[in-house]
Amino acid sequence: QVHLVESGGGLVQAGGSLRLSCVASGGIFSRYAMGWFRQAPGKEREFVASTTWSGGARYYTDSVKGRFTISRDNAKNTVYLQMNSLKPEDTAIYYCAADLYLQITGWAPEYWGQGTQVTVSS
Repeated sequence: QVHLVESGGGLVQAGGSLRLSCVASGGIFSRYAMGWFRQAPGKEREFVASTTWSGGARYYTDSVKGRFTISRDNAKNTVYLQMNSLKPEDTAIYYCAADLYLQITGWAPEYWGQGTQVTVSS
């Protein structure tokens, strides 16, 4: 059983930056693909970014390409999401996720964090 805890959310003005962190416990972190999803009010949860167990491959939804960067530190059991040039439409609860297997599309991870709120003001 993998336990995920996110942090780093908050309120930021448009154009600003935030870095989310997700610390994992309960499993061998380096075996897991990791990712970030988000859910805005009244909308379905959507994929944001993912990375393979080694961090060698990274995938992003089109709306965040060039602005967000996913990375991981296997020595610290932590995955990050650096978010730059934030827009009001990035406002959502951001969830960390993990699974032994990564799918490029339609990924449905087994393990989820509790989420952290990101609010971008205009």
